[in-house]
Amino acid sequence: MEKRLAIIGIIVSERLENAAKVNEILSSYGDLIIGRMGLPYKEKNVSVISVIVDATNDEIGAISGKLGGLNGVKAKVLIAS
Repeated sequence: MEKRLAIIGIIVSERLENAAKVNEILSSYGDLIIGRMGLPYKEKNVSVISVIVDATNDEIGAISGKLGGLNGVKAKVLIAS
């Protein structure tokens, strides 16, 4: 399968409770991740994370699906053409 460049945007609510789970998922796909930037927004008790990956459509879907399956976590994908 062809690999594609994608950005996964993640918003983590209740960041102190969910950070470890999100990091565990991202670490398990570490070989696909090109870069990552995360910013805590303490006033809203959330974290905003952007992850750039080079992966197949199936791998991108697996990452975003696992992240989005966590309570308090939303993940959206933008795939380069």
